[in-house]
Amino acid sequence: MTQPTIRELRPAEILLAEDDEFDFLLTAESLGKSKLATSLHRVTNGEDCLAFLRREGRFADAPRPDLVLLDLEMPIMNGREVLAEMLQDEELSHVPVVILTTSDDERDVMDRYGLRCSGYVQKPVDFSQFHKVVQEIAHHWLAVMVSPPSS
Repeated sequence: MTQPTIRELRPAEILLAEDDEFDFLLTAESLGKSKLATSLHRVTNGEDCLAFLRREGRFADAPRPDLVLLDLEMPIMNGREVLAEMLQDEELSHVPVVILTTSDDERDVMDRYGLRCSGYVQKPVDFSQFHKVVQEIAHHWLAVMVSPPSS
């Protein structure tokens, strides 16, 4: 008999860095309809995203996310700045980050991959497509891919 993996013992922890309430609600609903056990956490700006990841201040008891869904356009500190900080932080550089944004700027795509994002997905305008995209991201990163263990 094989030992259960950590993923089988607990829900996957997802951090959503998203300032738009409607996009947050759509993402939460989409994950809720997936067949995966997930625990969704939300921050609304890049500064809080890094504090959550580093378990600082009010996020001292935050779990280490298995996946970060990161919007590029957020107040205080944007997603581009968050990725640059994560790349410099040895504790965070291995955390999978999928950009989930409305931007279709080719420079954004190339620059984010240069900063080691794990994926770049343009948010669909259509609600049913949005649900499908979020569910596919979750399935790919939480059920198919093998990520480094959380520390």
